[in-house]
Amino acid sequence: MEVKKQVEILKIKGGVNEYLKDDVIVEHPFTIFINDKELVTILCTPRDLKELTVGFLFSENYIDDINEIKAMDIGEGCKTINVIVKERTQTLRDKYRGRRTITSGCGKNTSFYNIVDSKTSMKITKRLPISPSSVVQLMGEFNKLSVLFKETGGVHSCGLGRVDGILFYAEDIGRHNALDKVLGSGHLSGLSFEDTLVLSTGRISSEMLIKAAKRKIPLIISRSAPTSLAVELAKELGISLIGFARGNKMNIYNNFSEY
Repeated sequence: MEVKKQVEILKIKGGVNEYLKDDVIVEHPFTIFINDKELVTILCTPRDLKELTVGFLFSENYIDDINEIKAMDIGEGCKTINVIVKERTQTLRDKYRGRRTITSGCGKNTSFYNIVDSKTSMKITKRLPISPSSVVQLMGEFNKLSVLFKETGGVHSCGLGRVDGILFYAEDIGRHNALDKVLGSGHLSGLSFEDTLVLSTGRISSEMLIKAAKRKIPLIISRSAPTSLAVELAKELGISLIGFARGNKMNIYNNFSEY
């Protein structure tokens, strides 16, 4: 499915008006069903939809193991996906009740998240040593992959990798979606997350940090800023947090002695 489309614009530059065709990113409603019951509609970029689904279901505690998924069937036009899972508990069935729409995650949005989630995340004790020069190198590699951003300027990017390179990469209109996509790729590949790191172009909020904490990911690096609650949770949960990683500059928010 196309992830961008052309629209006509009037471009004004230096007092000169010009009519042009310009690429804009597609915003696509995508509804997840579990065992034929509607769960949620996510507004997203229509790419890597199975990965997005798997990442979302793990992030929101609908599944704990990839083997709980028996099948996934994407509907016509990539508008829906039906995930057949093993019935686990009444709690899972109770979660089907009601429907919520999740926005692209860059403003006010409805989410299943609760900060209480952080209390269920075990503190991460395993460290992932990385030098500032390696951060610069990884972010340089990461930025080169941002094709959709260069074409439209309308997406966030996320990467999942190790100190020596990027394993999975995704772009989406929502930073939460982009993160769920790469995490979903990791789950589908059977990856162990404990020696991986997250790269992001977006703001690191508490929800983003909790997604990583649930997988025991010890390091998050972003081009953007963290929120105060993300910094607090990173310290509480033992996750190393680096923001404003641009060029040869970066801000390190905890575990200072490691750098």
